[in-house]
Amino acid sequence: MEVSGLRVQHTRSHSDAKFTFSSRVSVITGKNGSGKTTLLEALHIALRGSSFRGTDSEILTRDESWWRIDVALADNEPRIVKFDSAKQSGRKQFEVDTKISYRLPAAKKYPIILFEPDDLRLLNGSPARRRQFVDTFIAQINPQYPATVRKYDRALKQRNALLKQQYVSRDNVFVWDMAIAEYGAEIIRERTQVLERINQSLTDTYQSIAGTDDTVSLHYSHTMIDGIEQKIVNELHQNFERDQLLGFTSTGPHRHDIISEFNGSPAMAVASRGEIRSVILALKFIEVDVAEAATGLSPIVLLDDVFAELDETRQQRLAEKCRGNQMFITSTSAYTGIDSAAVISLD
Repeated sequence: MEVSGLRVQHTRSHSDAKFTFSSRVSVITGKNGSGKTTLLEALHIALRGSSFRGTDSEILTRDESWWRIDVALADNEPRIVKFDSAKQSGRKQFEVDTKISYRLPAAKKYPIILFEPDDLRLLNGSPARRRQFVDTFIAQINPQYPATVRKYDRALKQRNALLKQQYVSRDNVFVWDMAIAEYGAEIIRERTQVLERINQSLTDTYQSIAGTDDTVSLHYSHTMIDGIEQKIVNELHQNFERDQLLGFTSTGPHRHDIISEFNGSPAMAVASRGEIRSVILALKFIEVDVAEAATGLSPIVLLDDVFAELDETRQQRLAEKCRGNQMFITSTSAYTGIDSAAVISLD
């Protein structure tokens, strides 16, 4: 797949704008607040089915009730996404191959690798950020995984609502305990498996970027091999009174973390800032490889204002790695050091 053009209407700072893209590298330049990231967001919505920044209503330009995204794909039917806050459904619509749906079909999702400034703080950021990274990684290779996460979140929301009530017993939350255990066990299995897959090439990939013999690995914070569902049920039962006092569920994969090690020690305690950035770049390289191997498609790479935060060596490594991918780069500067890059200015 190749994205050849984009039109956005009533999306954040864009009232109505059209763009034509290069088949290789398109650099979108402009001042902060000019709407550079919104164009990457629009591509993500059309090709992956969701935004990486906010809800459907948050995308709306102020005082407008609808937005629309049109993506032109080389040698394919155009793809349209529409949202109208005045409609009763309150949901966006996808039009792909003349078929309309409220959710982008899994078969129509295209692999996208997003690299944004927050990713450079992935290892020292919040556990939620690391869980999101791993869950997004899994969704690239298992189209059914997001549905499992949604079911887990729904069960968690129902259990938390009951916990906030004045009178609630273990029997009241039992059905949601079972649902959380079922979907939570699948989430844990998927996360553990993908971390094992990442670790198979993480050290080699890191060493190719950093030019050192250091070792890197990622580990899941909760080791559960057999009987995962029953262990989750037991934890929920044991912590019921505590959860009742807190008013929320304190255990489960929504509270787990991803632990990084550098030469066998906690990465955040021993690795330098440059080494941490090389680790994160290695993770992105692996994400590209895994997504391509799983789908047979060359992922589209979105670099959101991140090129300038990498030194020249890491910029070159990134450009070399993604040479065969269509890339979209946002930057306050038109210069990226990449040959034949088409520049789109929003100033």
